[in-house]
Amino acid sequence: MLELRPNCECCDKDLPPEATDALICTFECTFCAECVEHVLGGVCPNCGGNFAPRPIRPAAKLTKYPASTKRVLKADGCGSSKAA
Repeated sequence: MLELRPNCECCDKDLPPEATDALICTFECTFCAECVEHVLGGVCPNCGGNFAPRPIRPAAKLTKYPASTKRVLKADGCGSSKAA
């Protein structure tokens, strides 16, 4: 099940479960559309993969399956890709 991380790993923008501008890679790295387009060039700086829109969990399911509250932020910023 997706964690639905609460923020962009690049700029720390809040990305609540219903955010339509949240994008994820196959490892669920989470970034906002602005950073993906203008900073990352569509490439995940963690794995080198591409991004897809993060699905929106129906509000009725958030009670039983809540979104993550753990914020992930790249300590070194995200200006350059360093794929693993």
